[in-house]
Amino acid sequence: MKKINKIKIKINGKITTIVDKITLAELIKDLKIPLRKVAIELNREIIDKKRIRNMKLKNNDVIEIVHFIGGG
Repeated sequence: MKKINKIKIKINGKITTIVDKITLAELIKDLKIPLRKVAIELNREIIDKKRIRNMKLKNNDVIEIVHFIGGG
């Protein structure tokens, strides 16, 4: 039986355990977050959405996801 490695990350202030070697794009998809309506910060750096498919998450990464809300 193959052992699945897990890592801990923080998403919007909440510590979460996820599968090791997951990309930022896979995490956003798993969370069912519409990519067009958010800004993503990884370890205090705003991330260009074109790069998220290649960004592997590491233990203790800190992610902030900010949703855009329209109003008038």
